[in-house]
Amino acid sequence: MDKNLNVVLSVVSPMFNEEENVETTVGAIQSELNKLNINWELILVNDGSTDQTKIKAKKLEEENSFLKIVSYDINRGRGHALRKGFDAAKGKYIISIDFDLSYSPDHITKIFNELQNNPRADIVMGSAYMKGGKTINVPPKRLFMSKLGNKILRIAFRGEFKTITCILRGYRKDVLNALSLDSEDKEIHLEILSKSLALGYKVVEIPATLTGRKKGTTKSKLKRISISHLLFSIFEKPVVIFSVLGSILLTAGIGFGLYISYLRFISQLNAGRPLFYLVVILILVGFQLLSFAIISGQNSMLRNEIYKLQSKLKKIEKKSENSDQE
Repeated sequence: MDKNLNVVLSVVSPMFNEEENVETTVGAIQSELNKLNINWELILVNDGSTDQTKIKAKKLEEENSFLKIVSYDINRGRGHALRKGFDAAKGKYIISIDFDLSYSPDHITKIFNELQNNPRADIVMGSAYMKGGKTINVPPKRLFMSKLGNKILRIAFRGEFKTITCILRGYRKDVLNALSLDSEDKEIHLEILSKSLALGYKVVEIPATLTGRKKGTTKSKLKRISISHLLFSIFEKPVVIFSVLGSILLTAGIGFGLYISYLRFISQLNAGRPLFYLVVILILVGFQLLSFAIISGQNSMLRNEIYKLQSKLKKIEKKSENSDQE
């Protein structure tokens, strides 16, 4: 890569204790991107590795002008690593990918082509769960938890996407510049998608192939991630949760109320039964939850307006930084 030319594509990949994969991953990505007739860079973010990852990566950086290493000593999580990588990226397009190449490097080319050829695509996500996508040799437990997590998250995103948690994504630089991101771990994928949709950016999915890790061990904590996905769904679409629960309780209350009326009509109502109190509680709680649904819907609208304000402020900050550099 000629550093004097404008960078078209930046590939960002976080790494944590990946000493077994450093040379292989860099070589595979380099081989794929050399097929593109563009100026590109590869940014590896060392997320506080405690093995030889940093040393090996730095050695490769000295030997290759296309390679840029961002490093810090404490493990902060994927979200922090990606944010650091995005900040360091100079490309018009930015693509993030797993360091273990669970998604092969040719996916980078596919996503890049989609961003270039589809003017409506602001973000392109690779999906192993959509039609045309597939999984190969993925451990059953990981696959089950991944599919379950994505099904839960579809509630929050109205079922529009098949794979919501994947790191394999491509962005237009302007889109990332417009987002104010805070997540430290894998929740960043959800945060980016949520804020991008709130700002009106267009997101598309393309088929991808997910393969099991060949070297090293996975760093994901499946139980914690699944819980965080559930909590995110509740936070993202509380109106759905409250309205569904409220409707169920209200319907049950009305149903039991009609049953009580029927028992009274046929003179078989037992005054000692607590059914009447249950009806009152169900109806009151049902109405209360429906009220929460209305309030949460209003809060979601206000939150989206805050995202838009944050986006405008960030754009102003970027313009100010560019002016200072000039």
